[in-house]
Amino acid sequence: MESKELIEEIIRLKNEKKAIILGHYYQIPEIQDISDYIGDSLALANYAQKTDCELIVFCGVHFMAETAKILNPSKKVILPDLEAGCSLADSCLAEKLAEFKKKYPDAMVVSYINCTAEVKALSDLICTSGNAEKLIREIPENQQIIFAPDKNLGAYLNRVTGRNMILWDGVCEVHDILTVEKVLNLKIQNKDALLIAHPECNGAVLELADFVGSTNAMLKFVKNSSCKKFIVATETGIIHQMEKENPDKEFIVVAPDESCACNDCRYMKLNTLEKLYNCLLHEKPEIILSKELIDKAVIPIERMLEMSRKAGLI
Repeated sequence: MESKELIEEIIRLKNEKKAIILGHYYQIPEIQDISDYIGDSLALANYAQKTDCELIVFCGVHFMAETAKILNPSKKVILPDLEAGCSLADSCLAEKLAEFKKKYPDAMVVSYINCTAEVKALSDLICTSGNAEKLIREIPENQQIIFAPDKNLGAYLNRVTGRNMILWDGVCEVHDILTVEKVLNLKIQNKDALLIAHPECNGAVLELADFVGSTNAMLKFVKNSSCKKFIVATETGIIHQMEKENPDKEFIVVAPDESCACNDCRYMKLNTLEKLYNCLLHEKPEIILSKELIDKAVIPIERMLEMSRKAGLI
């Protein structure tokens, strides 16, 4: 089917099945545009918890769909491509984290939401890039913290909060690959541009940034800024929303190499309109988690959402 026909069929099936499509900012533009709700990890987790729909189609990666299932154990959660994983989540295996925890028996485990359900079940609190700083500041200063799995985000949080969290050695391949050299070259070529960066980037890149924040925070910053040109250090998918909201502004993606002017997550881009259509048609692949795992993993996620609401973040 052509894209237009696929979109029409997806909408028909969604309405027929009373389903909801949740989409992340890093999805392809066509999926972003067809989603009922588009957001970053914090917003999507919050929305997933509130939805009344019995069928949730999650257009993102596996750990995001797992989070939706954990928050909605009685509902059916499906993902267009089950292979849509996450390099950051893959860098932290639950059994390895369990062993790591034994070295620090008094430490609280704060895990970035970009992790598996099994890692969430081992955690005391979940955070996202959008709420991490505020949540960390809520934890007593004398409380030792293990932060997993993103060492770049963890190092950034240590720097801005003055903490000395113990960091798990994991990174997001999409953000960590971006280099100071690439950023500096773009800044030299575009002296009138502001550099905005996601905190999953390495510390050297973040030091050069005019603004550091989550995908949602970057969108707000761009919208409220009088600047007309931005160098963007994160995944390419965010550009679609930036251009829609700011048609008079220019956006330049920090690319990892000279092959293209993009920085795509290979997992996020596995989801396509055709896969979304088939997913809705057959209601699979489905996210299946045991009740025992859900019961453990939901505790730190709900704690995050409760703290975020109190802080006025959602």
